[in-house]
Amino acid sequence: MSTASPYILYGVPHSLYTGKARCYLRNQGIEYVERPTSHPDFASRIVPLIGRGIIPVLETPDGEVIQDTIDIIDHFEQRGVQYPAYPEGPLQRAVAVIIEYYGGQAMLKQSMHYRWSYREQQEAFLHHAFASGSGADFADKVMGRMQSYLPRLGVTEQSIAHIERSYETLLDLLEDHFQHWPYLLGGRPCIADYGLIASMFAHLGRDPVPAQIMKTRAPRVYRWVERMTAPGLDVTEYAGCAAELVAGDRIPPSLEPVLRHIAADIFPELTDKLVFIDAWVDRVQPADGDPVTDKPQQRQLGLVKTHYHDAPVEVGVEPYLLYVLQRAVAPGLETGQVQQVVAKLGDYGLGKAVPLGGDYRVGRQNNIEVWQR
Repeated sequence: MSTASPYILYGVPHSLYTGKARCYLRNQGIEYVERPTSHPDFASRIVPLIGRGIIPVLETPDGEVIQDTIDIIDHFEQRGVQYPAYPEGPLQRAVAVIIEYYGGQAMLKQSMHYRWSYREQQEAFLHHAFASGSGADFADKVMGRMQSYLPRLGVTEQSIAHIERSYETLLDLLEDHFQHWPYLLGGRPCIADYGLIASMFAHLGRDPVPAQIMKTRAPRVYRWVERMTAPGLDVTEYAGCAAELVAGDRIPPSLEPVLRHIAADIFPELTDKLVFIDAWVDRVQPADGDPVTDKPQQRQLGLVKTHYHDAPVEVGVEPYLLYVLQRAVAPGLETGQVQQVVAKLGDYGLGKAVPLGGDYRVGRQNNIEVWQR
């Protein structure tokens, strides 16, 4: 996709969500220039337009400013791209969006644990990354703030063993899958790949400690990370593999164990978060168009007590999870079709990952999440 003026992506190499957007732009052949948050335009022009300091942000050649990876991807999907991100089949779409949620939201435990619990072993690497993005004067301050988020993500002494076991299990299951397919749902990337790459590139595929585990334990997974960050499709190992998703709205058998692992990882925490949000909305009764939180920089409504595997944790609840998961149901599906999809998801333990039946949604106005009633 060639434009007279390239798109501008504001982000940094070590950013989880910037990586998701960057992979999409590269896979689709979209010309862009990446600028760090230390670029003067970010503070002077971009932050006032989006109302908070957050990345990634895309500036289009005609001056439109788009924040959030979902909105950035949808901007191009609506205009037509070489490799559409959303599967046409309703089951594949639901599975892909759930994986997107897992990689970008639930896997913050693994991503942030390996980055900050092993900070001492990675100090030089991390300081270089944060100084390059934010400037040397702010690097330590930003790093300290990021490290302080661990408890609210459920990273505690009680949960760490489960988090590391989960990462290793995921690597083993994906290693088997990538023996058969270059991408999660077939011969080209979809929203599932872009969601999973968020954690698997910027944190787990770059930071020295988790990247070394990935390279030695699951070389095919590391190769997928390389593939996702390359321009266009990079599938030399898969001779004759067409750039298509698996036909017939089917799920590759090698992906099914991955889905069951995801279910074991996200529940009961996801259920408890959804119950918390329901209760909050019932109590507060936000009006249509109200911001989901009092301040744009505030992402969480509060804390909920739950469990991560056998470990008790108390985690923050972000309404943004609805913005991700409510897209699992393809537009225009009839009730019977939705029920069929949910029933099939139940075979993998993921039936309750699709929020249905509520009288509210989370949308976005002017790059800020709002309630829709």
